[in-house]
Amino acid sequence: MKKWTLSMLLLVVIIFGSVIGFNLFKQKMMGEYFANMPVPSFPVTTTEVIAQDWTPRIAAIGFIEPIQGIAVSNETAGVVRAIHFESGQQVAKGDILLELDAEVEKANLRSAQANLPAMQANLKRIRQLFSRGAIAQNQVDDSQAKYQELVGQVDSLKATIARRTIRAPFAGVMGIRNVFLGQYLNAGTDIARLEDIRKFRIRFTVPQTRIADIAVGQSLNIFVDAYPTTPFIGEITAIEPEVNPDSGVVQVQASIPNQDGKLRSGMFAKLDVQLPTQTEQILVPQQAINFTLYGQTVFVVEEQAPTEDKEKADASQDAKPVLVAQQRVIEVAEREDDYARVVKGLKPGDVIVTSGQVRLSNGSHVKPVEDDALDTPASAPQL
Repeated sequence: MKKWTLSMLLLVVIIFGSVIGFNLFKQKMMGEYFANMPVPSFPVTTTEVIAQDWTPRIAAIGFIEPIQGIAVSNETAGVVRAIHFESGQQVAKGDILLELDAEVEKANLRSAQANLPAMQANLKRIRQLFSRGAIAQNQVDDSQAKYQELVGQVDSLKATIARRTIRAPFAGVMGIRNVFLGQYLNAGTDIARLEDIRKFRIRFTVPQTRIADIAVGQSLNIFVDAYPTTPFIGEITAIEPEVNPDSGVVQVQASIPNQDGKLRSGMFAKLDVQLPTQTEQILVPQQAINFTLYGQTVFVVEEQAPTEDKEKADASQDAKPVLVAQQRVIEVAEREDDYARVVKGLKPGDVIVTSGQVRLSNGSHVKPVEDDALDTPASAPQL
């Protein structure tokens, strides 16, 4: 019995010893395998940082407005007796556009003008009689008042007739006519649009933090959807003296010449206020920048000498330096289109990762590759 128990204990020790020995051998072999396994290199695209000229701009949007533009309307009601313009016609300042019926007013004017000489002659006789002492002063005053009343009536009738003749207040182009001959018009009827299209203006807003960058006389480029590749050159003419306390923006007005007649009022426009060019600036593609909780970073590719173990393992080969990605915190001042201006963290000559950085960590080995996946296509793909 004792011999059987001793045999069983010996068998258990042998089994457990074998298991433990196998595990120790396995761990040793796995350690040697991972120690000798080459460090993976991740494929990335890179670009070299170079100092370039940077022309900052202030981007804004607005609607084009005419310098002079009105809806021509009538002050008094009446029937249209004559129309002197056609839709789209160029008119000069003072040209007659439309006449309303004024026969009654003209008849009253003729009647008043007919009585005016007799009233004037009567006033002259009254003054002569007063100078001789034949009449009292109140008679002279009464005659003077009647004469002045008649003169005022004549002037009022002339003004009423003039108001029934609608003239162009400035030179411009007439819009589409909305009235017809013989039509009765109520006061304030919209007859047609009149605009001076030789020059336009645009109003837009800029943040109060950029007020120091704008000034009256500064040029800007304006783009409209009708001519997306043609910039229209404008000039800042006025800056609102008050900053909106609710939004923190200030309103700016600019003028836009329109000699070729391409622009129209009401167009939606994008504009760029051009600022002075800054030289020797660090510009990097925006896709190279990573956003983290502690700031904005990029991966800088640096050469690193191989380790001693690696040199022993590759004794038969010439040891080559490896490329390692080092994460670096940067400070971005401005962004425009596909590029950002970096003011801290990079210097000319640094090589940065532009794509593939999602798989990287600080110290990862990288392998630069050629890839055009990030190139901007000439046209948007059709869905």
